[in-house]
Amino acid sequence: MVTSLPDLGRSSFPELGNELDELVALASRKLTPEVFARAIAYGVPGAVHEGDVLFEVGDEDPELLLVESGLLEVVRQDGSAFLTAGPGQFVGEMSLLTGQNRIGSSRVAQDGVVHRIPMASFRQLMARDAELSDQLLRSFLARRQLLMYEVGRNLEVVGDLRSREGLALQTFLTRQYLPHLWLDPESEDGQKAMAAADLSPADLPAAIMPARTLPRVSTGVLSHHLGLTYRRTPKGVADLTIVGAGPAGLAAAVYGASEGLETVLIDAVATGGQAAASSRIENYLGFPFGLSGAQLTDRAVVQALKFGAHLGSPCPVVSMRTEDDLHIITLLDGTEVPTRTVVVATGAAYRELPLNRWKHFVGSGIYYAATDLEAQAVRGLPVTVVGGANSAGQAAIYLSRHADQVTLAVRGGDLGASMSNYLVDRIVAEPRIAVRTATEVTGLVGGHRLEEVTLTSRQSGDGEICGCFGLFCFIGAEPATEWLTGVALDEKGFIPTDVLLGDRWTLDGRPPLPFETSLPGVFAAGDVRSNSMKRVAAAVGEGASAVRSVHQALAYLS
Repeated sequence: MVTSLPDLGRSSFPELGNELDELVALASRKLTPEVFARAIAYGVPGAVHEGDVLFEVGDEDPELLLVESGLLEVVRQDGSAFLTAGPGQFVGEMSLLTGQNRIGSSRVAQDGVVHRIPMASFRQLMARDAELSDQLLRSFLARRQLLMYEVGRNLEVVGDLRSREGLALQTFLTRQYLPHLWLDPESEDGQKAMAAADLSPADLPAAIMPARTLPRVSTGVLSHHLGLTYRRTPKGVADLTIVGAGPAGLAAAVYGASEGLETVLIDAVATGGQAAASSRIENYLGFPFGLSGAQLTDRAVVQALKFGAHLGSPCPVVSMRTEDDLHIITLLDGTEVPTRTVVVATGAAYRELPLNRWKHFVGSGIYYAATDLEAQAVRGLPVTVVGGANSAGQAAIYLSRHADQVTLAVRGGDLGASMSNYLVDRIVAEPRIAVRTATEVTGLVGGHRLEEVTLTSRQSGDGEICGCFGLFCFIGAEPATEWLTGVALDEKGFIPTDVLLGDRWTLDGRPPLPFETSLPGVFAAGDVRSNSMKRVAAAVGEGASAVRSVHQALAYLS
């Protein structure tokens, strides 16, 4: 077990505690005899013997192991024990909820009896026994957090965080809360890892695992090898499939799964959506001291998993068609997801500036988020934030704590026109933020990475070249609806629903339900919906409310 906890930023689960002894206590929880008896009712007992290997890194279909007698060990790659489980204790962690392949190995240290609870029975346990599910979940999260702090992890990634591919990979790993060790290829440890795995700079980024090394690895390939992509549900056909795992999609997943629907949630990138990229949300109900978007969505992901939702990412969707009473969603790799109803919660895609080499610099100096990951890449360097709404203001304030100097370029003439007063006051009072109103970015300069931008006054037309190693763009977004066919869109590409449909509703016999699109059984929630409020709290409400209509639609189908 780790001996001390490094400072990795504020935890998304403060109720677990931040001290080592608190996490260890939760990770080593012993169930009371009464609770243990309830738990083993879902399992199958069997004798185990010293030296038996119960599972290894990479094994699929994880089981929860309950120890009646004897002693089990969860071991690191070097064979040392990370965790032990004796009578009344259990072996299992978050991969039981995510479906991820095993990230550790387990062996028997002393003869005994172990009850195995397979995945299907485990999901029944989590749904039916609130007290037990809460105890297991807290232990799973504590174990995952301890694994995140471990130096000897079973996944090492060698890559440059300043590159597009490296940043995409690190974003995926962080949002999925996956234990890993990131190695810079220019560091001594990175060089050693590359030499041991026979990797060249052309092979980066690379993922190094006990059984294999993946050169030039993408998020999709890594997710497949870890078992995190879409898998057909036990029933074969989902009751509800949600496309998009931002706040609206996560809320729909929580309510759908908690109300007994076979629920699938897929996202093209990773769970969290654009909200996960927000460095600070201060006006979300119930959090007077604010929280980051990642903290909010991390908690929502765990909540959805707890209730039995099936999550898959990255799973880009390319099309959807209807056959009889089913909707068939097709993923980029050709996989088909059959479902009885759909909630479209794809939000919107970030807008780009029409500048030469824009796409070249995305991820290598141009960013659409301001979180710890991006801040690491620009620490001590000058940056520019583009935009005049709250998201731009929040990014500027956050980056001022990490960058050498922040320039906030606002196209309009008044900083307060689209930004909340409390943010304007903070920006004006921050000496490391320079505000330039009536200003546009008109040029990009750099080699592999962005190094300079040209800022041009809209009043005088004069341009100025400024040092800029991070251009943070918050200028709005376009609806992510290009994959939809058979669903009516408005003139801007957003999805009209219910009363906004008018004569575009395609079913005789009943009017459209709240949040229902022109295609019966397909709903829209969050930023992708016409006339939506474009706020996190509103998106959560829409996602939750759409599930009520899903139930009504399923009743019509029955």
